[in-house]
Amino acid sequence: MAKNASFVLVAYDIIDDKRRTRIMNTLLDYGGKRVNYSVFECLLTQLELKKLRGELEGIIDRSEDNIRFYILCEKCIKNIENYGVEVISILDEVRIEFF
Repeated sequence: MAKNASFVLVAYDIIDDKRRTRIMNTLLDYGGKRVNYSVFECLLTQLELKKLRGELEGIIDRSEDNIRFYILCEKCIKNIENYGVEVISILDEVRIEFF
């Protein structure tokens, strides 16, 4: 499955359990792959990324919570390393075409 998408790493620190669950479910709805407790890998088009940012911004409490988006280039993706328990990456499931 190929799509014109960017590789986006989303990391979050959400205080409230209910908000954290909503964030997790939203990322899963966008096809995100959980690679750590509060870290997801996503393949998103520009439009999907814009929509996701808006949805997540509507969930968080800016005075308590933090979400970070890391948009990685092709060279950066090739340098991803994993140590310890192997977690299947979203990259193992699809092929990326960069825009």
